[in-house]
Amino acid sequence: MAVIWGVIFHALGGFASGSFYLPYKKVKGWSWESYWLVGGIVSWLLVPWLLGFLTIPNLTTVLSQTDGSTLFWVYFWGVLWGFGGLTFGLGMRYLGLSLGMAVIMGLCALVGTLVPPIWGGTIVQLLSTASGQVTLLGLLVCLVGILICSRAGIMKEKSLSAEQKSESIAEYDLKKGLLVAVFSGIMSACFAFGLEAGQKIADLAVQQGADPLYKNNAILVVILLGGLTTNAVWCLYLNLKNKTYTDYLNPSYPALRNILFCATAGTLWYFQFFFYGMGDTRLGVYRFSGWTLHMAFIIAFSSMWGIYLHEWRGANKATMRTVSFGILTVVLSTIIVGYGNYLGSEATATTTNTPAIEVAAQP
Repeated sequence: MAVIWGVIFHALGGFASGSFYLPYKKVKGWSWESYWLVGGIVSWLLVPWLLGFLTIPNLTTVLSQTDGSTLFWVYFWGVLWGFGGLTFGLGMRYLGLSLGMAVIMGLCALVGTLVPPIWGGTIVQLLSTASGQVTLLGLLVCLVGILICSRAGIMKEKSLSAEQKSESIAEYDLKKGLLVAVFSGIMSACFAFGLEAGQKIADLAVQQGADPLYKNNAILVVILLGGLTTNAVWCLYLNLKNKTYTDYLNPSYPALRNILFCATAGTLWYFQFFFYGMGDTRLGVYRFSGWTLHMAFIIAFSSMWGIYLHEWRGANKATMRTVSFGILTVVLSTIIVGYGNYLGSEATATTTNTPAIEVAAQP
């Protein structure tokens, strides 16, 4: 049952992430760097600390008791993840929600899922078990789904005129978008490394009385602070370079309305990690595959939003069939990974319970 809840939490996180960019489309007049910075302050600073204090007793004590090396590496991975988050927004601008999410999150899923067990030397052990084999099969299916979605994007590129492309995505640029998306996808995987590096923080949070379900919220405040650093420096640089710092106080733009939509987008962005952290605590020894589950759900929901928002308007039937098949393949991968996690949890439960039975049977 715990594994099922893990999948559900990851689905909720995927929905939040797949939907977060929608409020930004309602921002009027502001440049990209202006609304990205305001949304980032909410998602990477205000909301993490607010929910951190609400869910982690003595949060400041937990962080003060954490050794400096752990804090550094969690923050370091957060800074690198920030580059992924920074270019993530550019990927959405050039490719749209559906294709942009598919490429970025797909690469992020593969790198973020496979590197930890390879680095930790457990990949061979995983391949020797049925649950590990099924889980890795799910990753392979996820990759196939991503390639299918990317193929659909190329088909769309060839079938639409420049005018048709700009109607659905104002700054559509496949080549530039794919380059940005590849970089973003690889760097975004650093978030998974930061979460892994911060498990000492999570353990201290539990010792201070935190519910294990929310223990990763203590790590998030450090990772996201690193992400804020990267994004804030770049956005402020662009504000100065492009003289868009006037956006915030320009009476021609609806400042209050824009801040509200940015705050909504930022809150949705944070909730992807809030639910990811909850799902991470429910996947047992195969928690490494939770990153793929999370990314796959993001791809699925964002692709659905892309279709709903007519990002594929004008594409021929063959292209629509291809993107639909790609989305379904990604969804199928989440089911396979979930089943692999279920097999792993069942095997762990059996191994754990067997010695207890043997001891009870002794005179």
